[in-house]
Amino acid sequence: MNRICETLSINYPIIQGGMGNISSSELASAVSKAGGLGTIGTGTMSPDEVEKLLVDIKMLTSLPFAVNIPITVTPYFKEMCELVVKHDVKVVSLSAGNPSPHISFFKEHGIKVICVTASVKHAMKAENAGADIIVGEGFEAAGINSSLELTTLTLIPQLKASVSIPVIAAGGVGDGKGLAAAFVLGAEGVQMGTRLVATKDSPYHSNYLDQILQSKDTGTVIVGRSVGKVRRILKTSYSSMIEEAERNGVHPNDFAKMTAEDKHIIGAVEGRLEEGFINGGQVSGLINSLPTVEELFVTMIREASETLNDQSLQFNKFKQPNNG
Repeated sequence: MNRICETLSINYPIIQGGMGNISSSELASAVSKAGGLGTIGTGTMSPDEVEKLLVDIKMLTSLPFAVNIPITVTPYFKEMCELVVKHDVKVVSLSAGNPSPHISFFKEHGIKVICVTASVKHAMKAENAGADIIVGEGFEAAGINSSLELTTLTLIPQLKASVSIPVIAAGGVGDGKGLAAAFVLGAEGVQMGTRLVATKDSPYHSNYLDQILQSKDTGTVIVGRSVGKVRRILKTSYSSMIEEAERNGVHPNDFAKMTAEDKHIIGAVEGRLEEGFINGGQVSGLINSLPTVEELFVTMIREASETLNDQSLQFNKFKQPNNG
């Protein structure tokens, strides 16, 4: 059996990425109901806001889901840990910081721990501290990214060779071919964000969804390099304003204000794309439909299986060189 499915008690090795302050109990429950692992991200939300989301998702489904806690982002790390225990959440995802000092707390309460990493070094440290699963996130992914900027294609095989616990690929995956590629690279599952935003179960503004559907191969941009805060967002008039500010030597505090979570809510939830940004991964260029999450997963599994079978047949046609 697939180790991701076995560890997380899910049907498909597909998990939802943390979506911070725009997290939705409706979308997360749809992911879990479709056989994957839905996720509630805490972002910078207050404990009361996160608790409401937890209460809501537990009313929508009894299936497993995760809570993503970005360690250095949330102002309420301790409170979020306590909420995970209080609401008997089965899985926690730790990102944006060093998870090692915190893993034992969750393990003591029987909670599975996923650690999001962007390098082999950090993955090995997380495994040694007791993590159950590693998410290797390439810089193709949406939102806050590692300044190391390793690609999924290069990161996943190195993680596979360096840790013994299961590895999940994140960044650039949005269809069955991407799922198949992740498995060939050594991953045992995938994490998706942008592709799940672009579904019928998504609660986000139609302007956000339309922007993803209209995106091309170069439809995203990295901002924040100049201030050490790398983030991938969709190209809009607002993203152009951020880029211009960086070219003019923006102060880190001003950049932080321009990319604060409330600006993401303005763009993603309220649809005011000239006043707020929208996260988007490079996979946006591959997205041209709005299926339900269930339809997406079924299609992905079928396409991945067909892709792997077809490629196997192709390789069987190659002839060994005649060295004689």
